[in-house]
Amino acid sequence: MFQTTRRRLAIWYTAVTAVLLLLFAIGVYLYVRNTLIERVDDTLNHVVEVVERSLVIEPVNSDTGRSRINVEASFRNNADTVEDDHIDLEWFSPTGELLWSTLSEPLDIPIHVNRTGETVHVARQRDGENSSLLLRQVTERVEVGKQVLGYLRVSHPWFEVTKPSRQLIFDLALGTGLMVLSVGASGWFLSGKAMEPVRESYQRLKQFTADASHELRSPIALIQTNVQVALADLESAEVEGTTLEHYRQQLKVVERLTQRLGKLVNDLLFLARQDSGISEESFSACPVDALLMEVVEEQQLLAAEKGITLTFNLVDPPASETNPEILENWFTLIGNWDQLVRLFTNLIGNALQYTTSSGQVNVELVRIEGNNRVSGLRYGSPQLQVKIRDTGIGIPAEALPRLFDRFYRVDPARTHTNSKTAIENNTGSGLGLAIALAIVENHHGQIQVESTVGIGTTVTVTLPTTLES
Repeated sequence: MFQTTRRRLAIWYTAVTAVLLLLFAIGVYLYVRNTLIERVDDTLNHVVEVVERSLVIEPVNSDTGRSRINVEASFRNNADTVEDDHIDLEWFSPTGELLWSTLSEPLDIPIHVNRTGETVHVARQRDGENSSLLLRQVTERVEVGKQVLGYLRVSHPWFEVTKPSRQLIFDLALGTGLMVLSVGASGWFLSGKAMEPVRESYQRLKQFTADASHELRSPIALIQTNVQVALADLESAEVEGTTLEHYRQQLKVVERLTQRLGKLVNDLLFLARQDSGISEESFSACPVDALLMEVVEEQQLLAAEKGITLTFNLVDPPASETNPEILENWFTLIGNWDQLVRLFTNLIGNALQYTTSSGQVNVELVRIEGNNRVSGLRYGSPQLQVKIRDTGIGIPAEALPRLFDRFYRVDPARTHTNSKTAIENNTGSGLGLAIALAIVENHHGQIQVESTVGIGTTVTVTLPTTLES
């Protein structure tokens, strides 16, 4: 599919460029050809003017005022000059009779007065073979008063237009062909580059769809199984007298599965809204210290069950800061309370989940002033930095780049050894860190993970106190 699309893009790109180059080449050819024709016509008209000025006019009869042209005196000095310029002169009498010519053979062409220039075709026969000659001609009527003294025709060989025109066509065709080939090669390369993000996006979408289908199919299948078992037991209960406690346990399983399914759907809906930019969360002043205290307090029960020490540490403001208003809002930022609760609940919950018994999880909150710039955030804007350190099993280095991919799990076997047990115990679906990243980006912040296998993991969340760009 992608190769076909790439091929079509390259073909369209090459075809459009070829058409534009062809139009450009035609324009250049017409411009150059018209320029050559104008140069020839200007030369012919200039020769006509020069010859007219050099004509020797003699009176024939003073009484009648008639005059004539002295042909020998008029054209004696012009023959050599026009021969050097490949120009031929012809002088005709008022009746159209050829009186003088520089041509070796007279042209069998009737006189046609034309000062703008015209192209004529002359057929000749030499040594029994027919040949043709193209000439550009200008014909001028020479008059004195109302008396026509004769006709002057100036001819220029047309090959001085056709020869450079043919060469120009060859050069333009060669240049256009080479350019089209170059454009085709570059179009293939550029279309491949353009398709890379599309291919990656398609693969991510394909993987996301497959993972989402799997995650949704499992609880739905288990719900269906439990309902079918309950219905089957209900039929046999009329005979065997089964107690209600048995059905209560099955309904609890169905309830947990539906809660799990609802949470998964809500997570997918949240990510879809973030991707499309249609989320309408309201932002307000959020005291992060109070928020973290609530989250840590909520997670203490889980930490106690696993025998993990969960601590929360606030880094106090420096003694040099004495402004009461700043001190009161030292750990306050503009954000969405519910999203931030979800963010830190996910991160602290992950730390507890992958920390073994008697381990430690520490949450630290510190405010970073503008003179301690954090990469990627605007210089001069204060930030709040939350570090969540654990002494858990750690994350392999090769898994860190994909850690925030949707449905990605560092160790799939660890969470899916038993699909039914995993779902019923409400283990993660692989969307927690993807949601955390979306929330951080929605608050114009950054999230970084550093981990060493067997030692522990540190997650650092840096959020600006304001949402200024």
